[in-house]
Amino acid sequence: MEVTSPDSVSRDRETKPLKYARAGIAHYWRVENEKGLAVVHAFELEPTIRAYTSVGIFRERMKVSAPFPMDLDLTAVKPRRGGE
Repeated sequence: MEVTSPDSVSRDRETKPLKYARAGIAHYWRVENEKGLAVVHAFELEPTIRAYTSVGIFRERMKVSAPFPMDLDLTAVKPRRGGE
């Protein structure tokens, strides 16, 4: 999981997914701040091409079964003081 910041957006969207896919990491979640709300972009590794495919963009609620069952209220996630 990567939590983006203004300084890391490019690395978190472009560089890190490539490196993690090459390393065989099965799941990649990127958390972004959209107007003060947490949004999770979830990806799963497609092993035949060693690249990630999107399994969803979650706003308000993230409910997934892989890599483990989770039901998360994203509206309860608040940015740190001074965050965007």
